[in-house]
Amino acid sequence: MSDISLTVNGKRVGGVTEDRTLLVHFLRENLGLTGTHVGCDTSQCGACVVHVDGKAVKSCTMLAVQASGSTIATIEGLADGAELHPVQAAFKEHHGLQCGFCTPGMIMTATDMINRHPEGLEEATVRAELEGNICRCTGYHNIVKAILAASETMAKGAAKGKARQAA
Repeated sequence: MSDISLTVNGKRVGGVTEDRTLLVHFLRENLGLTGTHVGCDTSQCGACVVHVDGKAVKSCTMLAVQASGSTIATIEGLADGAELHPVQAAFKEHHGLQCGFCTPGMIMTATDMINRHPEGLEEATVRAELEGNICRCTGYHNIVKAILAASETMAKGAAKGKARQAA
């Protein structure tokens, strides 16, 4: 058993956990953050993607003790209160979900992707970077449309912010 301390969705949390506990299970079972889904336990589906220190990570591939001291963002922490994050809003607007099981991981992957490509994204890049996320319902077309729309929205928002700073 190990004591761990994390910052999850902006809040300092801690707990005691077995050394073999995966981060996904710690988030779900110890912290009650069930938006991060367990899909395959083999790191192939991407349903468990969270951000660890700002980078997308499949939380079924990381032990909770390895994450101790890190800052974690889950799907529950993405929205700003009642206002959806631009990626969440784009998934809603462009019907980028059906059953919703893969959606949290897709959104967290997309957010990381957009953050790494602030200049914007092309369809080929989105499709290539979604390779580690499986959706059995949508056929990916609307997911890709949603990510491209969110990327455009976020790039415009960043440009407006820079213009305000320059003024």
